[in-house]
Amino acid sequence: MTVYAILFYILAGLILITTGLAITRRNMVHTVIYLVFSFFGSAMLFYLLGAPLLAALEVIIYAGAIMILFLFIIIMMREESPETRLFVPRQWLPAAAIGLLYLALGVLLILSADPTTGEPMKLAQATPAAFGEYLFNAHWLTIEIASLLLLVALIGALHLGREGKGGDARKTEETS
Repeated sequence: MTVYAILFYILAGLILITTGLAITRRNMVHTVIYLVFSFFGSAMLFYLLGAPLLAALEVIIYAGAIMILFLFIIIMMREESPETRLFVPRQWLPAAAIGLLYLALGVLLILSADPTTGEPMKLAQATPAAFGEYLFNAHWLTIEIASLLLLVALIGALHLGREGKGGDARKTEETS
């Protein structure tokens, strides 16, 4: 078994563990943290498979932008909980252990060399321009459908947000 195969199986196991922890947590902030760990693992897996562009996009778009958005939504909608301490030490232990394991795997992944040639890992086979050309030539309909669904979701969220504000304003006018 090669170093790449071992790294692949360790990363796959960590992604499964962190995703499993994310869907079993009751605290939504912890869920977001475990999902961020899962996205970092997916990015490392993309890098291991020779796609550094997808790894960077995974970190920038999913772990960065989308999870921060989820975190803001959770914080805005947060109900008061009877818990007085924000983070109990037993809750930090799994997150810290998984984070350190990801850090060690990331360093090992970047510094690892091919055992047969002794050279560092090769870069992606396709350039970003070639990947974009393939994506928009072969899968243009899928991309358009996804963008349309995102637009509908955005309009729906705006409508629901404005309806809630308008409804509250009407209720206060009726009672006064």
